[in-house]
Amino acid sequence: MNRLNGKTAVVTGGGSGIGFAMAERFVDEGAFVFLFGRRGDVLDAAAAKLGSHAAAVQGSASDLGDLDRLFAAVSARGAGLDILAANAGTGELLPLGEITPEHFDRTFDVNVKGTLFTVQKGLPLMRAGGSIILTGSTTGEMGTPSFSVYSASKAAVRNFARSWALDLKGTGIRVNVVSPGPTRTELALDVIGTESFEALGASTPIGRLGDPAEVAAVAAFLASSDSSFMTGAEVFVDGGLAQI
Repeated sequence: MNRLNGKTAVVTGGGSGIGFAMAERFVDEGAFVFLFGRRGDVLDAAAAKLGSHAAAVQGSASDLGDLDRLFAAVSARGAGLDILAANAGTGELLPLGEITPEHFDRTFDVNVKGTLFTVQKGLPLMRAGGSIILTGSTTGEMGTPSFSVYSASKAAVRNFARSWALDLKGTGIRVNVVSPGPTRTELALDVIGTESFEALGASTPIGRLGDPAEVAAVAAFLASSDSSFMTGAEVFVDGGLAQI
């Protein structure tokens, strides 16, 4: 399929996991992708794997100067911006009695502040018909022990899409959320632990962990004109976890 031929995309958190899977799928469907992330070696390796249809810009979504460099690179290419996947995120397990201001700030700086200013700074480059894709989570809809700060940050992301869909009315730009459930990524396995995470996947109606490529397939749908009558929506790719 070549639904994204001639399109330019940005994927934050694009060096690994779901972000890289999105970037790979976008390239496979014809887009040029700017990968953005904090780990330079991982980012460079990801861009090399994608080849001539990708470029890497190192930085943090929580740093406004880094975001300025990212969108300066997009602007310099001269092709505008059609797809903006604000995917960068972070999280840690901490129960209520152990939450610290530092933990709160780390999570909200990336997941909420980072998402907000990624979209705000990319918006002037976006063309009519463009698609903004925010990465949410099933945790934004459910109670999850020891994960309240992360969950609250993803609930905020969900509401961003609802509110921004109204802010963007009349522009031809759409904004939607893709919300993964338990998906096999390096970050998730590190935070939750392999055994516990495998058990969570087994508890879903589908009975397994998701693959990042399965989330990326839905992101490609949201990026394409196949979803042209969708905005402000949330699409779950969760094995049914938050649906029952």
